[in-house]
Amino acid sequence: MRKIILAAGERLTLQDLRRTGALPREIEERAQAIVDDVREHGDEAVRSYCLRFDGACPDSFLVPNEVVEGALDMVDEEFLESLRRAERQIRDFHEREREQSWFTTRADGTLLGVQVKPVPSAAVYVPGGRAQYPSTVLMDVIPAKVAGVKRVVMVTPPQKDGSLSAYTLAAAALAGVDEVYAVGGAQAIGAVAYGTETIPKVAKIVGPGNAYVAAAKRYVSGDVGIDMVAGPSEVCVLADETADPVVVAADLMAQAEHDPLAACYLVTTDATLGDAVLEAIELLVSQSPREEITRASLDDQGIIVTCATLDAAIDAVNLIAPEHLELHLPEAMSLVGRIENAGAIFAGPWSSEPLGDYVAGPNHTLPTGGTALFSNPLGVYDFQKRSSVICYTPEGLAADAPAVQALAQAEGLWAHALSVGMRRRLVEQGAEAYDDATAACTDVMRVAWPRELDAPGIPNLSGAQEA
Repeated sequence: MRKIILAAGERLTLQDLRRTGALPREIEERAQAIVDDVREHGDEAVRSYCLRFDGACPDSFLVPNEVVEGALDMVDEEFLESLRRAERQIRDFHEREREQSWFTTRADGTLLGVQVKPVPSAAVYVPGGRAQYPSTVLMDVIPAKVAGVKRVVMVTPPQKDGSLSAYTLAAAALAGVDEVYAVGGAQAIGAVAYGTETIPKVAKIVGPGNAYVAAAKRYVSGDVGIDMVAGPSEVCVLADETADPVVVAADLMAQAEHDPLAACYLVTTDATLGDAVLEAIELLVSQSPREEITRASLDDQGIIVTCATLDAAIDAVNLIAPEHLELHLPEAMSLVGRIENAGAIFAGPWSSEPLGDYVAGPNHTLPTGGTALFSNPLGVYDFQKRSSVICYTPEGLAADAPAVQALAQAEGLWAHALSVGMRRRLVEQGAEAYDDATAACTDVMRVAWPRELDAPGIPNLSGAQEA
């Protein structure tokens, strides 16, 4: 892990992090080409890419319901009970996220509000490459179901022998997925974004995937909704001298084993903790079944930041804006309010990040790559859409019309002002004013703009030069 030591008064910078940022152009171009091909050629293109990239393609992309439900009988009972526990706690948490429609009425009778409705359909992408992620099925499907989405489909790639993960299918059955399609990669994103002969399109696509999946999601965004463009996973541990270096080492490894590109940060105020954690990692990592991936992540993407003060350490955390943040400090909850940017905050030494991955309840699909600066965890709100509701009374129209007309005149939008001006005249003069349509539409400049606004002054900038 790379070490950064900040002296008193120094602050971590974005340059120190050396983040690569956007997806490589060649991956974006390849993903776009795949999506375009699927959009034009449908199932034929999907089948071609499945054979090329996955090494297998079923006769039908749609997985029979009996195969999905049958997976519940193929898995260990302890796993199934654990999955049920996770499902209950994830559902309970997300039930609290559901937004409700609301309305308010002004004194003049004008009614204003928001109507909340679920999106009609959603697709959940579940990776099938380096590891199996039944937890992702629960985390991405349950919020959609809680939101009331009528059609929730799952796309996941088959293995080279044409099989699917029994763990993944069991989670799909338990979460209530309506359709499962054995297709992955950018071709899956293209299929659910635009539809094929056998895979109907959806309104929203969520879920993590590799760089090609992320690039494809970014490309189709706007034609369909997406949750986020997710990058490699991240963890940041903020710790002081009270932290146990062995526990911190295990927590960093828990994220590093996901992907060689996973980013692991240790931010500490203790000058000795970094080395102690590195020693513990060396003792632990050789025992890991995923040693190669874990070492690659920690060696290439890991950073230890040693700060002179807690304030500087918290500033560093907010700059990193990590996907997962662990607070290994006394009275950790008292520091939560000072954290501005983090996907999920695990407060205190007992709050292991994998608890959030699997069973705690909050969603584990989180913003990565510093996007916690402006993004949120996946939630029920991602599957709900809001419509503003505006219902004026004559009294409300009469009260607000003059302001609309003045603002519309300033913007030069005459018909905007006319729209309310006509109604204003109707309130003031009654329906008889429009008995003669020709007369009502004659000489209406003053109906739109009752008075001409005084010309505004001209703000000048010093030193401005004409081209």
